[in-house]
Amino acid sequence: MNHRLTPIAATMFAAVAAPLAMQPAFAQTAANAALPEITVKESADNGVKVDTASSVKFTAPLLDTPKSVTVIPSQVISQTGSTSLVEALRTTPGISFTAGEGGTPIGDRPTIRGFDAQSSTFIDGVRDTGSQTRDIFNIESIEVVRGSDSTNGGRSGAGGSINLVTKTPKKEAFNEVNVGVGTDNYKRVVADSNILLGDNAAIRLNAMYYDANVAGRDNVDGTRWGFAPSLKFGLTGPTSVTLSYYHMQSSDMPDYSTPYQNSGVRTKANPEGPVSIGRKFYGLTDRDFRDTKTDIGTVQVQHDFGNSLVVRNTTRYGKTSNDFIVTNPDDSAGNVKNGFVYRSPKSRIADTTTLTNQTDLTGEFKTGSLNHKFAVGLELTREETNVGGYTIFPNALLSGAGRTCGAALLANYNCTSLYNPNANDPWRGSIVTSPLSTKTVTNTKSIYGIDTMELTKDLFLNLGLRYDSYSTTASTPTYTAIVPTTVNGVSRPAGSTIQGTSLGNNASFWNYSAGLVYKLTPEGSIYASYSTASSPPGASTGDGGDNISAANQALPPERTRTMEIGTKWDLFDKQLSLTAAVFKIQKNNARVSIDANTQAVAGKQEVEGFELGVAGNLTKKWTVFGGYSHMNSKLVDNGSYNGAAANNGNQFPNTPEDSFSLWNTYEIMPKLTLGAGVYYVSRVFGNTANTLYVPSYVRYDAMATYAVNKNVTLQLNVQNLTDKIYYDQAFTTHYAHMAPGRSAVLSANLRF
Repeated sequence: MNHRLTPIAATMFAAVAAPLAMQPAFAQTAANAALPEITVKESADNGVKVDTASSVKFTAPLLDTPKSVTVIPSQVISQTGSTSLVEALRTTPGISFTAGEGGTPIGDRPTIRGFDAQSSTFIDGVRDTGSQTRDIFNIESIEVVRGSDSTNGGRSGAGGSINLVTKTPKKEAFNEVNVGVGTDNYKRVVADSNILLGDNAAIRLNAMYYDANVAGRDNVDGTRWGFAPSLKFGLTGPTSVTLSYYHMQSSDMPDYSTPYQNSGVRTKANPEGPVSIGRKFYGLTDRDFRDTKTDIGTVQVQHDFGNSLVVRNTTRYGKTSNDFIVTNPDDSAGNVKNGFVYRSPKSRIADTTTLTNQTDLTGEFKTGSLNHKFAVGLELTREETNVGGYTIFPNALLSGAGRTCGAALLANYNCTSLYNPNANDPWRGSIVTSPLSTKTVTNTKSIYGIDTMELTKDLFLNLGLRYDSYSTTASTPTYTAIVPTTVNGVSRPAGSTIQGTSLGNNASFWNYSAGLVYKLTPEGSIYASYSTASSPPGASTGDGGDNISAANQALPPERTRTMEIGTKWDLFDKQLSLTAAVFKIQKNNARVSIDANTQAVAGKQEVEGFELGVAGNLTKKWTVFGGYSHMNSKLVDNGSYNGAAANNGNQFPNTPEDSFSLWNTYEIMPKLTLGAGVYYVSRVFGNTANTLYVPSYVRYDAMATYAVNKNVTLQLNVQNLTDKIYYDQAFTTHYAHMAPGRSAVLSANLRF
């Protein structure tokens, strides 16, 4: 793998190399661990550096595990003023977010090392597939697992996965309330209370209310509220039972932001970005909306048999709904170059229900002179998603040249001015629920085993093996078309009877991982690893970008493999962690189109790059958290149908070549701490043709906290300090999503 050393990379390498030269001893890193299911124990006073982690599927200490994971602790989430998963993940380079439309929902669609991770998002190690926008009021920490990890998480996970560690009952009583107000009508209240019920039980209650406009986005706002009670029996005994429930719902004005330029001559050599017209909103407050709701109930039983043998069973039921109509600033009819925007409505009515049972057994044993630490388990999951939408008139009757903005479309406000849109235009159409819906059911049965062998006191071998039996079906009912439609290439008029369909895919696949760790000193290590991932058709269970279709239902899973070498060090008496890794990901059987209705696993994709990470104390008063990522992504072979070969060698969509983040805090005096963050993301393309893009950007944040006394702390956060106009999502066509402008929030944290 050949990698050029960018100026940012050189700076980060210097930051890594200088302390190494000064320190003869090193300690384990905080930014590398393994697997989704991780519970973090914070040992450093500042909480930014994470020393150890315990996990059902984590069979070795961080230093002895050949896997890259960035742990974002609660302190960083709080200091940066993050309230959503998207905001929290900006502190970690190498992660981008993909925009949705109608077939791909609005919500959290993270991309890790170039590959979609929406269906590889976990809560306490259990897959959470429903499309949603997550708040972090009940999140203790976030682990970002990098590299193919189906051995640990099952299907998908080609580039990695994300695990959200929730807040659970503790052994000490406390009450904490955070109240925040700010610009753009910002209001937020979060309560966290841990109540002891005798010596061996506790209840914890987290609750949140949020209401705010989006900075710099007139007419775009959101309200959400939620609560999360949990009850644990057996805080100190060998047997524990934890009951938890999570509820959150939101109502907001969705925003697809800004259309791309449309000169009519887009090429790879001269790609086009968003139109440069400032902060405009093309939606209709009289029509657009988005309502979401999530309910999750969990029962976990754990028993410690002694001699390191522990069994744990987790049962979870969850339901997520995502209901919206949003305006797409459509540029397909050539309106933008004429100074107009067609307000194309996109919609979705989606409900996802999941039932999961996981049983895990962990322990230790010896074979001769070799020590083993193992984890074995069984996972059973049923996921059901029902997806429909709305039929919106007169838009549903318009296509092609019928979307050209003329007097009639302007008069009924289905078109608006590119330069002076009015969100409060009195839209005069009508909305009915579409008769077309799709029900997707996925059943998965999995077994796994992971073992870390101590070959010598300095050499460790980590092996993992997993088997998944995967079955998915997608069906649509027979219905009467209420608008003209096209089925299998045949145009059908309104009133036609459209026959229902039934699709399915059954697959069984093995995944494995192997890694070797050598400890150069008791506090530092180097490692090499190899891991795989499998992504069968329909892996998103009907609520994402990888849905089952007639074209792909007969195909085997796509297979991805990751090769990685890295090193982990702790410095300054284990107060500062530094990490570095070089990796290559290959997918040699990517799905490509043979014709309009047929796909084959004949394509090839690859990503290679390197990553650097830092977390902890540079001095007793100065803490840092961040890193740098460089990725060279390449669509090596896209097939030949419909000119796809012209995209060979292109960059992955929504995959920045370079990204950098660094969050700093410095204690000016015992009661006053200042913080600053800088975030850089290079240009990303929206499509595989690399003809649409959003430009690179640098964003700055600032923070100040003042401890009034031991029970009251004030915090001021200013986001996007320079009020930079930038885009954080690029869709494949039509639009780019504009990020919020400058905002300021003053919050008071009360602990009693």
